[in-house]
Amino acid sequence: MQSRIAEAVNLRYTPVAIVFTNEKPEGALQFKEGRWGCVIAMLGAAAKGRTAVFDRKTYGCIGGGSGLGFGNTYTKFPGGIEYFLSKGNKEFCDSEMGKNIVRNMPALIHGEAYKKTPEFAKSFADNLPYYDVPTEYVVFKPLEELSPAEKPEVVVFLATPDQISALVALANYARHGGDNVTIPWCAGCHSIGIIPLHEGTLDHPRGVIGLTDVSARKHVEKDILSFSVPYKMFLEMENHVEESFLTKDVWLKVKERNQ
Repeated sequence: MQSRIAEAVNLRYTPVAIVFTNEKPEGALQFKEGRWGCVIAMLGAAAKGRTAVFDRKTYGCIGGGSGLGFGNTYTKFPGGIEYFLSKGNKEFCDSEMGKNIVRNMPALIHGEAYKKTPEFAKSFADNLPYYDVPTEYVVFKPLEELSPAEKPEVVVFLATPDQISALVALANYARHGGDNVTIPWCAGCHSIGIIPLHEGTLDHPRGVIGLTDVSARKHVEKDILSFSVPYKMFLEMENHVEESFLTKDVWLKVKERNQ
């Protein structure tokens, strides 16, 4: 599937389709069971032409399980996700189990300081739109490689600030108001997974700007953010490319510097 949007904004990388399937793609990248890995690194690989696959044993990290839609995997977080996101859990880290885990996760001692208190962090985790994927696999693949029979759940664009501006404008083009895009604070995998998946259940879904997760930034270029939309919104936006500002001089002049 070719994207008119990708061509009109001159994306650096191909859009990524997130697909639910019971068939494992041959030759796909996949984390080893029990080994840590970041979902966003796999997103980058898919944007560069590879296919990646995840299942309930190979989602890379506890947050990745939740972000991809394999339920609330944060219930398995050692010492409590609310402490990890805030000020740490010294009592747990001093236990025998905690001492073993801290060797590989030293931030568990002091926390990531993304939330001021465990209470604030818990309210965030409790209110995420957790999702239960109905298939065995979640697949990331280049949009252009989708077969006619495949229907993605979410389409992810990796974009520069200029291109994000264009995507935000296009998302609002055929809609009332100007709030048809959201930029939530969340993990990088939430912003491409469960949050746009949730938007897709709504009558008027919004686009989701993501990769503002500081912990995920090391996996993407410094001038790249994500813009994710549920598939029905992607089709809506695709249908308006030719008649919109994307064919007008103002945008075309901005587009030139993204060659």
